[in-house]
Amino acid sequence: GIIVLAATNRIDVLDPALLRPGRFDRQIDVNLPDLKGRVDILKVHSRNKTLASDVNLEAVAKKTPGFSGAELENVMNEAAILSVRNKHDKISSSDIDEAIDRVIGGPAKKTKVISERTKRMVAYHEAGHAVIGLKVALSETVQKITIIPRGDAGGYVLMTPKDESMLQTKGELLAKITSYLAGRASEEIFFDDVTTGAHSDIERATQIARVMVTELGMSPLGPVQYERDSSQVFLGRDYGSTRISGEVANEIDKAVREIIESCLETARNCILQNKDMLILIAETLLKYETITAEEIDYLIEHGSLDEYKAQQQKNAMNSVEPDTKEAESNPEQTDSQENSSLDELKDTKDDSTDDKQE
Repeated sequence: GIIVLAATNRIDVLDPALLRPGRFDRQIDVNLPDLKGRVDILKVHSRNKTLASDVNLEAVAKKTPGFSGAELENVMNEAAILSVRNKHDKISSSDIDEAIDRVIGGPAKKTKVISERTKRMVAYHEAGHAVIGLKVALSETVQKITIIPRGDAGGYVLMTPKDESMLQTKGELLAKITSYLAGRASEEIFFDDVTTGAHSDIERATQIARVMVTELGMSPLGPVQYERDSSQVFLGRDYGSTRISGEVANEIDKAVREIIESCLETARNCILQNKDMLILIAETLLKYETITAEEIDYLIEHGSLDEYKAQQQKNAMNSVEPDTKEAESNPEQTDSQENSSLDELKDTKDDSTDDKQE
């Protein structure tokens, strides 16, 4: 027999006639991979690549929640390209970290000229996000802070869930909104002014607050869903048509605003209570541009990253020296390794091109 398969990201706008018994009557939800799934996917896409001893695929998986299989493949391919470009004989954890940053925000804009004032405001903005992640109990875990500009962003804080539960509590959603608004709160406190840098943060915070009110019943309006009516799209109705009155719409806006204002006040109070920590993180960012989770812990405990960075540099030099000597004594072997890596990448791209053509 013949089995017909179809895929869609918008099952809500399909003609119901397509889903009747005897047609497309079996639906299989393919969700984004969880932690174990990401580890398995990373193992598949690293089979033909040589990884350095400092690479831990489970740690990579923890840094990539919400990544699809294709994005994880892109991370490993990008890391392989970077390892060749950096003349590494193996893919290192730093190559993978940079690859993740590229997938999230695009390549770093190293040639972009940024004024000292702008750089300082970005550092304090990002440090504000980080302090909420470190001090608010239900916040996500801070994995990295950077003020290296990528895409339209002057910097960002990489935060990952403490556990990948299918459910989120009201407290966790409020903590996420508070984290988004912390950059704006930090600007207000330290510069007595605000910037356009919080544009996307405010947008995300508002989206979460609106979902809490209109879909999840997490507001004084009660457990009522004020949903958009998309059932008549094929009859010419607009996607944005609603079944609520103007009075209820005003109540929804008021409830959303109350959530935003409450979370912003929480962010302000947390920053004021941890002002010294925020200044320490921001000033360290201005010096080193990027801080990892391990470095944040060391910084808070010791008050400086100078010794930690010096030891890191020393360890890196000790690990590179033997490889350099071996490469100098076997130049042909080094060339063949680079060519092999490039060939593997070419094969991967060819396979990807074939898949797209099909």
